[in-house]
Amino acid sequence: MGSRPAVSEAEKRVATPSRRTRFERRVILFTFLLIAPGLLVSAILIWLLAWSAESKIALFVAELLACFLLGLALHEHIIRPLQTLANVVGALREEDYSFRARNAVPNDALGELSLELNALADLLSQHRTGAMEATALLQRVVEEVDIPIFAFDPANALRLVNSAAEKLLHQPSQELLGRSALQLGLEDCLTSDNESLVSLAPGGGARWFVRRSSFRQQGIPHILVVLSDVSRALREEERRAWQRLIRVIGHELNNSLTPIKSIAGSLNARLDDTGLESSQRQDFARGLGIIETRAASLNRFLQAYRQLAQMPSPVLRECSIADLIRRAASLETRAEIAVAPGSDVKLMADADQLEQMLINLLHNAADAVLESRSNGDRPSEAGSASTEYQPEIRVKWTRSANQLVLTIEDNGPGLMNPSNTFIPFYTTKPEGSGIGLVLSRQIAEAHGGSLELSNRSGERGCVVRVNLPIKASR
Repeated sequence: MGSRPAVSEAEKRVATPSRRTRFERRVILFTFLLIAPGLLVSAILIWLLAWSAESKIALFVAELLACFLLGLALHEHIIRPLQTLANVVGALREEDYSFRARNAVPNDALGELSLELNALADLLSQHRTGAMEATALLQRVVEEVDIPIFAFDPANALRLVNSAAEKLLHQPSQELLGRSALQLGLEDCLTSDNESLVSLAPGGGARWFVRRSSFRQQGIPHILVVLSDVSRALREEERRAWQRLIRVIGHELNNSLTPIKSIAGSLNARLDDTGLESSQRQDFARGLGIIETRAASLNRFLQAYRQLAQMPSPVLRECSIADLIRRAASLETRAEIAVAPGSDVKLMADADQLEQMLINLLHNAADAVLESRSNGDRPSEAGSASTEYQPEIRVKWTRSANQLVLTIEDNGPGLMNPSNTFIPFYTTKPEGSGIGLVLSRQIAEAHGGSLELSNRSGERGCVVRVNLPIKASR
């Protein structure tokens, strides 16, 4: 009917000092006390019978045997159901809700207790199932949301991370869990004001909106950090502002710059027909040339502005990333570009825009290595072991899950001021327009990807990392 439930060591230590007789022994004792008077009276009556001694002894032994068997049955009916109920309670304590009490019937003292225990087991089972389903739903939601989520314990050690956070830190959760916020570069998320903007090194300098809240797990307080990337939204708002601005000033500038350049050129051609002295003609020619040159420069600036602010939406078609890279590399003839072999990944993208992005990035890499060759390392003096600078540009791509990761590395001077990299019209090149990198990032983000620039770790030069989805969602 039931077995004796397991008793923990703590329960044994608690029960040891008590000198109270065990329940089973008390049941046996009271059973013996119940039948002892009857046996005593029966023995006296049997002894007074006019029977032989053998018959009297046989009858008394039979009576003793019957009382013993009835005592055992009474013991079983009292002890075994209680042990069974103890086993059920022990299983509930261990969160095993498959055990049920037997003989659970109404209008019976023991049956009513069994009914209540079975009802409690059903209720706890339903609560556990609901909690497991809620936990599974929460985990699924946390994994599916496209925002990084972190949870830190009181020692600022990472205890929870979702897939978006893994993508931000470029590491799997197995390597992240247990590491401190300082080691992960996320200390600003815990020290900054709640609902404020921070720039994180792992995010490539992007601006993140930080929300913090607290929760308890097993009674231990934890900090929940939720990050929202607002950089793309801010850049999109800036792009809309540029578009509005270009519509206002574009027409007036075009109508003004073209006549100014034309009139300056015409006046410069007619200087020889005037009666001015040679020195005066030279002054006028120099001034008109400056006007004509500046008008042309302003017109080029305006056209670059329009190209950046009015880029059309990508037209998605299946294209081969290997073909695009090789074609863009063949157009850059100033420096040798090493294209690492890779799988021919097909993705849905605008091939013309991606090719323009690759041309811009490779052109910048070539400018960097040519600048280093002109102003950087020189052959050493006699007796020195250093070698002449050799320009290097390497392109490779890999596929990670549903992402294409394209990397362009060069051994140029690197980024002198990374914070100004994506500022429109900011350039350190004499003939540069300052829109190449901004336009390239805009193309990557229009395809649902990202573009990041950083200096190479442990080596000179710069690395460009472009992430593109294999299947862009449109």
